[in-house]
Amino acid sequence: MRPDFSKGLVPVVVQAVDTGKVLMVAYVDEEAWVKTRETGRAWFHSRERGLWEKGATSGNFLEVVEVRLDCDLDAVLLTVRAAGPACHTGAESCFFNEVTQ
Repeated sequence: MRPDFSKGLVPVVVQAVDTGKVLMVAYVDEEAWVKTRETGRAWFHSRERGLWEKGATSGNFLEVVEVRLDCDLDAVLLTVRAAGPACHTGAESCFFNEVTQ
């Protein structure tokens, strides 16, 4: 089974296997999907960078433990083992900005 790429990029929610914390959200195209499945590491597609492997520059790779697709096949959940912070800021998760009223 694979995502439905007929509408373009597919969003990917990345979750830590040990804590359940959401680490980041990114996008895959077919090429990134295939690389992720072949290598066991997270690959994404960026409109600015094109195909990129998470951690290739920082060393903070994401080892894929489990892959799930949503009911419509248009979103991916990657459960991963992170080798360091997932966020480019150095934070464990990209979701550290609390919204208050």
